[in-house]
Amino acid sequence: MPNYQYRIITQDGKEKKGSMDARNAEQATGILKSQGHTVVGISEANTFNKDININIGAAVKARDFSIFCRQLVSILNAGVSIIEALEMMKDATENKTLRAALSGVHEDVSKGESMAGAMRKRKKIFPEMLCNMVEAGEASGSLDIAFTRMATQFEKEDRLKKSIKKATVYPIVLIFLMIGMMLLMLLWVIPTFMGMFEDMDTEITGMTLAILNVSNYMKDNWIVIITVLIAGIIALRIFSKTAAGKRVMATIALKLPVVGPLQTKTACARLGRTLSTLLGAGIPIVEAVEITGRSMDNHHYKNAMLETKEQIMRGRTLSQPLKASGLFPLMVTHMVGIGEETGNIEDMLESIAGYYEDDVQTATDAMMAMLEPVIIIIMAVLIGVMVISIFQPMMDLYDAIG
Repeated sequence: MPNYQYRIITQDGKEKKGSMDARNAEQATGILKSQGHTVVGISEANTFNKDININIGAAVKARDFSIFCRQLVSILNAGVSIIEALEMMKDATENKTLRAALSGVHEDVSKGESMAGAMRKRKKIFPEMLCNMVEAGEASGSLDIAFTRMATQFEKEDRLKKSIKKATVYPIVLIFLMIGMMLLMLLWVIPTFMGMFEDMDTEITGMTLAILNVSNYMKDNWIVIITVLIAGIIALRIFSKTAAGKRVMATIALKLPVVGPLQTKTACARLGRTLSTLLGAGIPIVEAVEITGRSMDNHHYKNAMLETKEQIMRGRTLSQPLKASGLFPLMVTHMVGIGEETGNIEDMLESIAGYYEDDVQTATDAMMAMLEPVIIIIMAVLIGVMVISIFQPMMDLYDAIG
């Protein structure tokens, strides 16, 4: 669908520029006028004037989807039809990737296709879970409830990701700062003292000599070192995408002292929240478990959920294969088992989600509190050793002169 650049005068008299997708200029003009704007100019975008949309990582974030779901529920509850609601949403959505996808969904729904089917045609944009929830909502006539549940799901997912990101970004920044300071010392500061040491008539200690040798080696072979590092990173990334690599990386992640428990808590929170949302919408348990498994980040938890799906298809309950996997805490499997016995599985899963979402937040805060001083102490020790190694020969010379 073509993209059109427009210039309008809004209802409050302000000039505004923007872009929108439409079948032709007449349709774009009609949409803008229907919104109460005065169209000053409109033209089809080309290579030189169209908006450039560069997406790094996920094109549409969980927060964008949560806003979309909340807004759509408000519009539907006001008695607006789904076609009119999509028409309004595709113009109101700020994320350009989501806006373009909604424009296509609106066009397909206007032609009589189901909303879930139109969204599945754009599966790179819309998550499978959202498509299934919309399908269930359309079948039961409760589309507003489906979007309300998904809004909550996306909000919780966004909060969970932000907690994990908060716990990892700052330590990584400190580590890179430490590495940068060490490289600065080895490649610039220490070499400036080398000539001074050579002219000194004093004995250089073993520690100073070792650091000087490291500095000389890095200065003479920095191209080789950088090449090896880049090759190692590329090789690690390639290996991590293989089946064996995913297993190895997942195992390492689970065995790390701080990261391992955090991975387990995150998986439990995702299990509870995703599965309760899907089951609450009437999605069959086999399909719900499969979707939940694909949402897991750790390879072992993903496989455990897919194995659970296979066991359920053979007649076993949900709690049995979860317990047999050995990956989930006993509290999780016991609560799921109680939910199955009492017929209250959705509420139990939601309770699990709430508990572990709070636990992830607590764990990330504790992780931040622990890692920050540890990294700073390590940085201070390493830099301190270098500084002492540099100034020790000078101090020995001054003592000898004295």
